[in-house]
Amino acid sequence: MTQPAILGGIPAFPDGVAFVRPPAPPLDAVMAKLENSYNQGMLTNGPLVRELEAAAAAALEVRNVVAVSSCTTGLMLVFRALGVQGDVLLPSFTFSASAHAVAWNGLNCRFAECDPNSFQLDLGDAKERMDGVGAILATHVFGAPCRPEEVENLAANAGVPVVFDAAHGFGSRRGNRALGGFGVAEVFSLTPTKPVVAGEGGLVATNDDALAAQLRMGRDYGNPGNYDTQFVGLNGRMSEMHAAVALCSLEAFPAHLERRHAMAARYSDGLRVIPGVKVQHLDEGDSSTFKDFTIAIETSAFGCDRDALVSALKAEGVDTRNYFDPPVHQQQSHARADGPNLPVTDRTSKRVVSLPIYPALTDAVIDQICAVIARIHDHAKAIQAC
Repeated sequence: MTQPAILGGIPAFPDGVAFVRPPAPPLDAVMAKLENSYNQGMLTNGPLVRELEAAAAAALEVRNVVAVSSCTTGLMLVFRALGVQGDVLLPSFTFSASAHAVAWNGLNCRFAECDPNSFQLDLGDAKERMDGVGAILATHVFGAPCRPEEVENLAANAGVPVVFDAAHGFGSRRGNRALGGFGVAEVFSLTPTKPVVAGEGGLVATNDDALAAQLRMGRDYGNPGNYDTQFVGLNGRMSEMHAAVALCSLEAFPAHLERRHAMAARYSDGLRVIPGVKVQHLDEGDSSTFKDFTIAIETSAFGCDRDALVSALKAEGVDTRNYFDPPVHQQQSHARADGPNLPVTDRTSKRVVSLPIYPALTDAVIDQICAVIARIHDHAKAIQAC
């Protein structure tokens, strides 16, 4: 075996392996989809948005989908429409937008621990933090279901609503149920790193017809149509251009999702045999979108820590991401002197790294990335030392 590049060897990928390449649909297909709306001067919140909402509702197995300008906007509008009072309990091991949406509504974030194996909200820890909570916001981390029915039970016992940040989860299933119909609402993202893309955009899925009506009003400033706004909404409309991209992306989604599953299985097979490398736990019968393929590094068994592995992979030409480090409760936007003690979350954030995963990635590249990580393990002590 050759030396790792960080120790002077030849990089495995001299041209580099990008962390993500958005699965953008063909431009000619998008333009064909957009043409009618564009020629009619309907540039936003038009027939393509309605078509996308109907198609997404069918895919997510829910009665209502409300298309909005972003997942963050959708979360903000859901909490505004629900009129939540009191703290919102959520994991700190999530993307900052989860907490931002809470804070933008003038609500306090009450952060809870994550499970170190699944990276999801630790329900046992959450139960101990429920006193005075007005709602729960749980995240399907990296596209894997977060045991949503157990989160629902926790919320029901406290008599509060539960919302799911499903930004990563379009196409995931909890057993035989699609994500989308759990809680009072689940909110999905359509940004370029997601399995279904619109460029920018979000989808709020709900079986609550009254909530859906409020959200449709809220995305248009709270205007019911007569400009006598009923509550403080915002401009959260989706453009026809973004809807056209999303519709074309949705048509290719089944094949795209199948490919992601195959890539994740190949990564798992290649990495499980390496000491100290743990893949994200997924409950039996569940399926993930694998929006990110994320591993956790046990330093004592692997031989070097996560940061050393990241540096070594960078030297080989492999781009990675440290999601979510720092966790939200440690970020400047939400850190407080009297902030929560979350040792498991803190440790988890220093152990995890997300590897490249997208349809353009070949099996040969995945196999080589696994081989590179194995080689880094073999030279881990020298890498850690340098």
